[in-house]
This record gives sequence, structure tokens and C-alpha cells, in this order.
Amino acid sequence: MQRNAKTIVVSTATGLLAVVALAGCSSGPAPSVTRTVTASATPGSSASGTPSAAGQAAPSPGATPTGTGGAADGSGTTCTVSSLAGGTEAGSGGAAGSTIIHLTLRNTGSTTCTLQGWPGVSFVGDGDGTQIGAAATQDRSSAHPTVTLGPGQIAVAPLKIVNAQNFSNAACSPVAADGFRVYPPGSTESLFVRASGYTACAESSAALLDVQGLVPEGQATD
Repeated sequence: MQRNAKTIVVSTATGLLAVVALAGCSSGPAPSVTRTVTASATPGSSASGTPSAAGQAAPSPGATPTGTGGAADGSGTTCTVSSLAGGTEAGSGGAAGSTIIHLTLRNTGSTTCTLQGWPGVSFVGDGDGTQIGAAATQDRSSAHPTVTLGPGQIAVAPLKIVNAQNFSNAACSPVAADGFRVYPPGSTESLFVRASGYTACAESSAALLDVQGLVPEGQATD
């Protein structure tokens, strides 16, 4: 006697999706079983701690924007937060009403690693890493090659910062920033980059930050 095939979908607690197709059976040989299993990666937790120096992992209250990208070509090992130090350096200076600086990510490890894409960036303040306002938009038209970093080498991402004074107090709700929270591309852990002298807008509708893709130091064209 012929029986119709059945498909059973099982969702496990680990996030694995298993699709089990049971072939119809008859009085002939035993039925065959085909399994298709698709695994989804489980993101790690954000690093925590009170920011006090460039390169220290920042806490993650509020929204936690993540960078986009990774080791796209599969060459080398992706740089992790534990082997990176964040900082800033002068950029092109920007135009009227805005400033362009370079966010830097330096390989502090003893082995070569790679970065590719756009970092996630936001202002933080209140002395405890609280995010202020909207996270940076990502300039998708900018260059974003895979950057290979030997020990001590640096990748940079040009960051455009619109002056908070361009907005009214009501539209901005200005707040002094302690610096930036920076997520390396593809990472769910962040770095705190101390940067004084910047005023952020607590109102998320007053977007101040726009970041380009990472490139090797000396090759930014902002």
C-alpha cells in the first residue's frame, strides 16, 4: 500500500532549522530519510564597561548600531575588538557647517587580520557610554575594499560631523559628547573612542554623523 510523503519542520532552541522529508513507504524496501539543516549564527553580546581611554570596550545601553561588512573575500582572519584600538586623526576639514575627521582602527595583535565595510558609529556621553541621538548613516557610495592589517597597521574611515549649531535648540537638544562608540564592520562588540569638544544632538531627527567605508591609512579621499 502506498503512503503520501510527509515533511516535518522542527525549530530547535539553538536557532537551527531542520527540515525532515519522510519518503512514502510501501511493502518494498525501507523508506529513505533526507535531512536539510540550516544554521543561523548567534551574535555575541556587546562589550561592557565604563569608557576611560581610546580602545576600551564601551557599554551598550540604548540602541546598538552595528557595522556592515567583514572579511568579504575570505582571506585572512577578521579583526576582532580584542585586537583593535580606536582613535581619531585629522581629515580634510570638511565644508562650511560640518567637519570631516578620520576614525582609526589599529591592529594591536601579533597576527595579520582583515576589515571590510562600514563601521557603526554613534556619539556617546553622560560618562557611562550612553548613546546620544541617531547613529551615523553609512555612505554606500564610498570605497570599501578589504583592508589587510599587519601588527600595528591602521585602517581609517572618514567621518563627517555636521555642526549641532545648524539646528535650533528645540530641534537638536544639544548635549556635550564624550566621544564615539565604534563597531568594527560585522561586529556586535564595540570600542569607545574618546573625543572631546563635540556637541551632539539628543534628538534623533537631527542626524549629525555620516561615515565612509574603511580604507588603508593614507588612502582616504574625503
